[in-house]
Amino acid sequence: MVKAGGFKVTIIVALILAAVYFSLGPIQTQTNLGLDLQGGAHVVLEAKPEEGQEVTPETMEAITAIIRERVDSFGVSEPLIQREGDRRVIVELAGIDNPEDAIAMLGKTARLEFRGPNGDVIVTGADLKEVTPQKDGRTNENVIALSFTPEGAEAFGTATMQYTGQKINIYLDGELIQDPVVNTPILNGEAQISGGFATFEDAARMAALLRSGSLPVDLEIIAHQTVGPTLGQDSLTKSIKATAIGVCILFIFLIAYYRLPGVVAVISMVVYGLLLMWGLNLLHATLTLPGIAGFVLSAGMAVDANIIIYERIKEELRAGKSLFAGIESGFKRAVITIIDANVTTLIAALVLFQFGTGSVKGFAVTLSLGLFASMFTAIVFTKYLLLAMASINGLRNKKFYGA
Repeated sequence: MVKAGGFKVTIIVALILAAVYFSLGPIQTQTNLGLDLQGGAHVVLEAKPEEGQEVTPETMEAITAIIRERVDSFGVSEPLIQREGDRRVIVELAGIDNPEDAIAMLGKTARLEFRGPNGDVIVTGADLKEVTPQKDGRTNENVIALSFTPEGAEAFGTATMQYTGQKINIYLDGELIQDPVVNTPILNGEAQISGGFATFEDAARMAALLRSGSLPVDLEIIAHQTVGPTLGQDSLTKSIKATAIGVCILFIFLIAYYRLPGVVAVISMVVYGLLLMWGLNLLHATLTLPGIAGFVLSAGMAVDANIIIYERIKEELRAGKSLFAGIESGFKRAVITIIDANVTTLIAALVLFQFGTGSVKGFAVTLSLGLFASMFTAIVFTKYLLLAMASINGLRNKKFYGA
């Protein structure tokens, strides 16, 4: 039994060390960080209908879909796009290089119109089939190539025949961006917007706006926040440092006060941390500063669960029970208390997730995962490891367990 116990403990510790070693890389590279930890933009947009317009749930669904398509053009990993109330949309873009440009692009209505000399609308952005940023082969100018739908091509062709030798004005959100002269009728359903694009990226951003379509109502940016990558990295570094210092102090206290069970608690906390980080990666959850707070809170509850168990075990041993009987009885007495405490906290976390937004949800997700990891490590893993250690002859003295 002694050899079996020692072998079990050796295998468990070896597996945990291997898991830590092989998890460090994926955790560092695959964990999604929120904008407060890597920089980015947080924008609150509100629909501002004109007189006579109505903002319906269908209107907001269309707005959300258009914003999502615009966000996709940024190439941002795990963006947050969600409705708030009847007229607002919240957008969070973590890790974006040019947050100010992104904010400006999100709020544009992107209403494209081709108008004749008399101001009549010939075609609009709704008549576009394809929009592509290009380099003009002759002038090397940054341009946007437009291809119209069959109906749009017919209307555009008719207009260019009517206005040959005259200007057709191109407006974006009511602002004149180009007024080319029609030299010959354009009957192939293709056109080009040139001028005003200093870089190819400018043309690409405009093309993305036109591809996503115009918003059904105007949007106003009522709040926005930008976090630079340097500030985000600084927040992450300080958070990791503070967590590491707190965990080290906690580990020293557990080992000094609870002796051998304290060592078991330290090993359990390492397993807890691994389970939590794996869970976040599997769910593709985004880690934010409030999320780290949820991590620390659930870690505290995990330690608290171990303390409840060890205090119960000490009481049983002082009452004269054998080591194995004291461990079994102590766990039985502690389990109900641990489950009650975790379940009530879990209910609060679920309420936060259901009704919270943005970083509040991040806090709730991290806290919930931490609670499940805490219950598993405290009720299952800690008990198994403690019994395995207690089966080693040199570790069966009750003094090692604080009694």
